[in-house]
This record gives sequence, C-alpha cells and structure tokens, in this order.
Amino acid sequence: MQLQLSTWQEVERYLEGSTGIVIPIGSAEQHGPNGLIGTDAICPEVIARSLGEAAGALIAPTISVGIAQHHLAFAGSMCLRPSTLIALMRDYVVSLSRHGFDRFYFLNGHGGNIATANAAFAEIHSDVSMLVREAPRPIRCRLANWWDGKGVKKLQAELYGDDEGQHATCSEVSVTQYAYPQAIKRVNFDGRAPEYSGIHDADDYRRRYPDGRIGSLPSLSTPEHGKRFHDAAVADLAENYRNFLEAV
Repeated sequence: MQLQLSTWQEVERYLEGSTGIVIPIGSAEQHGPNGLIGTDAICPEVIARSLGEAAGALIAPTISVGIAQHHLAFAGSMCLRPSTLIALMRDYVVSLSRHGFDRFYFLNGHGGNIATANAAFAEIHSDVSMLVREAPRPIRCRLANWWDGKGVKKLQAELYGDDEGQHATCSEVSVTQYAYPQAIKRVNFDGRAPEYSGIHDADDYRRRYPDGRIGSLPSLSTPEHGKRFHDAAVADLAENYRNFLEAV
C-alpha cells in the first residue's frame, strides 16, 4: 500500500491496525558507465513496495536525493547538505506523527546517508524529549540498508565475489535492471574499477575513480540477478520490520 496512491480514508483505516510506515531514502548520483543516476533511490523504492505487500506496511514517498557531495564532479549528480536532509527527515516524521504514526522505518539505498540519518533521529528524539508535556506516543525510528541482510550478502558473494565492489556495485545495478529493463545500458568495461583509496572532495573522487566505479565490475549485472536480490532483500527486511513494530 503506497501513501501517494491512497486516499485519506484508506490511511485512517490503515492506522486502526498499524502505526508503522516505511520511508525509502536514497540518492541521485552517478553509478559508473552503466549504472543509473537514480540507483540508490530506485533500489529501496522497488524493494519497499514489495516489502509493503509482504509485511502489510504502508510505503511513504521516496526521499530520492541524499548526501552525495563527493559525486558532484559527474554530470547529473545532486546533493543535499546534511542539515537539509536532517530537516527533511524531521518534517516527514513530524507530519506523519500528527496522524498517529509512531514507527518510522527508513529503508536506505545509499551508504552516504547513514551518518546524517542517525543525526536526524537524534534531532527527532530530542524534540520529543524537550516537550513540556509527555508525548502522546513514543516515536521510534530505524534505518535499514537494503543490502545488509544475510540473504543479500550471501548472493553477492555467490554471484560476484570481489567483483561486487564498493560503489556502482553489481548487485545494485542488477536491481535497477530488474526494475527498469527498458533502461539497461550496454557498456564495454576494461575490467574491475580501482579499489577504494579514500575520498575527499568531488574533484578528488573523479581523479581517483575516473569512470565513477569503486572496485566493481557491473558488466556482470543482469535483471535476473536483480530479481534474486530483490526477493532476498524483501525476505530479510520483512522480519526486521515486524520486529521493529513489536519493539518497545
């Protein structure tokens, strides 16, 4: 069930049975020669929709631009300042909490968001703690990376080994190929990209990793692999989401 495809009456009925909501969060940044700029938003968004069906969860509109300053030397990349993303996440939570939501499950597609997301949670919990009256409901927030589950990790090792890499990875490109087969890019690669050796500013990133990849060989990606990653992620996350709803 997607929030933006629901009526307000449907949301009211949903809240009679659950106060949890899944919020996909990603980034708009380059992903090498054959990876889509929207990869980090597409992956959690597509997986979240299936998670909603598997776990009976409502899915919020995706936060599709995140923390990506070091990608800005590549055309099309976009970035929010950390303070902007913190404010955006806070406003999502505050708006939805007014209606009775109190369990906010941010499904993340971009490693660069993790530190800022945790800072946003600290701001949100500080707001609640500093109220002059007791909050009507305790608010809980969790960040879950779609790639962190055992099923996804096992598939990465099985299908790609060291060629999975650290950015523009084989698995994430595969998921986007499954989601949007019409947008698959056919590119010839010279081999695995340079291994991670640090990142500073955007120009430094492009100097170290000229085609945008880090340690990966996403020419190995396929939509069939993407379907397997999608299904594994949903299975991993459904249990995690249910446990989150039940946690005190």
